[in-house]
Amino acid sequence: MSGPQSVNAGRGSVAAVQSVDRALSVLEILAAHGEAGVTEVAAELGVHKSTAFRLVAVLESRGFVEQLADRGKYRLGFGVVRLAGAAAAQLDIAQQGRRICESLAADLEETVNIAILDSDRAVNVSQARGPAALSTHNWVGQGTPLHATSSGKVLLAHAPDAIRKGVLSRELPRHTPATITDPEALQRDLDRIVEQGWGSTAEEFEVGLSAVAAPVRGADGDVIAALSVSGPSFRMDAQDFPRLARHVVAGAEELSRRLGFFGQRD
Repeated sequence: MSGPQSVNAGRGSVAAVQSVDRALSVLEILAAHGEAGVTEVAAELGVHKSTAFRLVAVLESRGFVEQLADRGKYRLGFGVVRLAGAAAAQLDIAQQGRRICESLAADLEETVNIAILDSDRAVNVSQARGPAALSTHNWVGQGTPLHATSSGKVLLAHAPDAIRKGVLSRELPRHTPATITDPEALQRDLDRIVEQGWGSTAEEFEVGLSAVAAPVRGADGDVIAALSVSGPSFRMDAQDFPRLARHVVAGAEELSRRLGFFGQRD
């Protein structure tokens, strides 16, 4: 059954989508012309000047456009550059890390991934599978929990305080009997990761799956990704973690150098 409320909700959704579309069109107009006034933007969009002004004002408040004080026109702002830089950095990590992943996967005969921090999860951006018949599935593009994966814990250990405190202050979902759900225990694990330079999980996200990860640093020394090796627990016993960690740490350091990091941190 439909009524006035459902009709209004539908209209609201259409209006919201239309606003997003118009806002993106504003960015495209400014990108094409370099700069433009509200009158020009309104003419190209085919809307009233007041509508164009509201769109530009919202984009300006978020830093995506900025006003040229002397001419009253607008141009793209630093917010767009920030987003483009983030996208380029992720692409660069995947491209630069591809050969390292393939080499490490061949040497260790297990699956190797590169993951980045995305809000409160780790997202895999590159993967190479080892030659073993039984290997993990394709993780590229998938998000995984920070507290239950080796890459996630490495990223969380080096994350800004606000992100780390946010994760530790919430309920930690249990994925397997081995998942760490106690915030204090997780904090101790994160401290150990920073101290030893790598992290691990033994069936904490999936039963039968183990992994070891190490931090990847950008040119400024900040941790921007995690390189990990994962495989069936019967092939990756906890006693093997230190040996695997030496290879993963070496691979992460090589990727860090390719991304411009040559110093020491922590």
